[in-house]
Amino acid sequence: MANLLRAVPVLALTAAAALAATPAAASSGGSDLSGRVTSTSTLPSIPLGRLGVADDRGVNLGGIGSDIFPTGRPGEYWTITDRGPNGQITIGTEKRRTFPTPDFNPTIVKVLATRGVLKVEQTIPLTTVGGKPVTGLPNQLPHDEQPYTYNASTPLQINPNGLDTEGIVRAADGTFWLVDEYGPSLVHVSSRGRVLARYTPHGLNLTGTDYPVIEAFPAIYASRKVNRGFEGLGLLPGGDLVIGLQSPLLVPTKAAGEASLTSRLLRFNPRTGKVTAEYAYQFAPVSVVDPNQTNPAELKISSIVGIGPNTVLVQERTDQAARLYLADLRKATNLLGGRYDDPATSPSLEQDASAVTVAPKVLVLDLNTVPGTQKKIEGVAVVNPWTIALINDNDFGMSDGPAAFDANGRLVDSGIKTTLVTVQLGRPLH
Repeated sequence: MANLLRAVPVLALTAAAALAATPAAASSGGSDLSGRVTSTSTLPSIPLGRLGVADDRGVNLGGIGSDIFPTGRPGEYWTITDRGPNGQITIGTEKRRTFPTPDFNPTIVKVLATRGVLKVEQTIPLTTVGGKPVTGLPNQLPHDEQPYTYNASTPLQINPNGLDTEGIVRAADGTFWLVDEYGPSLVHVSSRGRVLARYTPHGLNLTGTDYPVIEAFPAIYASRKVNRGFEGLGLLPGGDLVIGLQSPLLVPTKAAGEASLTSRLLRFNPRTGKVTAEYAYQFAPVSVVDPNQTNPAELKISSIVGIGPNTVLVQERTDQAARLYLADLRKATNLLGGRYDDPATSPSLEQDASAVTVAPKVLVLDLNTVPGTQKKIEGVAVVNPWTIALINDNDFGMSDGPAAFDANGRLVDSGIKTTLVTVQLGRPLH
């Protein structure tokens, strides 16, 4: 199992090597920021009924592209679904969150990319201490959205055990660490999928769960935008975890958060169960990440990969475009416990980060320039110094609006498939 922990650090990308890939070096010919797709594997149609969903409404397994982590065997990866099929339907002036298969259970899925097919080798559903499915339903109102049936006509019950899982890594002891958007939270899971502990922001007061809940993060993290909680998760060589918020916090207001380019990263020590550092991470302008986009609220961090002891690969994306950056955490200001964890601070970090040093970063690859890569990439893995793997979130083939299902309540599939591609880089990562 120790090899699983070493699967990522084998890259050995140091901060010094990262500095060699600065834009100045690139312009002088010192770096090749190109890449090319070398393989493509697609997940076949697998009805959700095979995973125990009572009425799958014609929905196939998808959403496993929420993140990806190498097992150590060539072409084989751990992936994680999100909370399951969901969409939005507007009723009057209200946008309602729909869950067409409310009994869907978030699942760890081991896949093998071989001969153009993404083969499912193992599924590990997430369960409570008592062995019940956690489900993907929201936890508490009004912190989370009220869930509704597939046609937005009938409210569903919330579930404090529910998880909207995203990032995944596997530790040396065979257990998994996941991140969740609801809390937002960090979730420790046994090798068989049982939730061992869920770490949340202070003051969230999540009760009624059938597993331990530990308030470990600054309370301000509960001010995450709905559906934009923790999404990126990286494992550093020494065992620490780096957790990334998908979007800036809504501090002091929703408008301020949606206009901001400053998100946050947390460093967590699994041995002590404590956060040890907090860093500001600044997105590139949205038009740089996605030339067809002008709204900064569309920017997201969806994947983080631990590279060196203080270095992470960070994916910045919209639903249509993505870039990969290498960030050096050593040179960033440690904000933990300081004024920017206080929601009364004005201006907030999200409004003005000029008083701190954000994590310095350098561009590794603009995925918009690599033909054959997917849209809505949420999972990134580093296979070796020359190769990365990318997987997309196909949203279970769902779209928003009442047209997502036909008159019989069966899915009108978008046709978007879960696809894993490998990309050979123009230069090695070290």
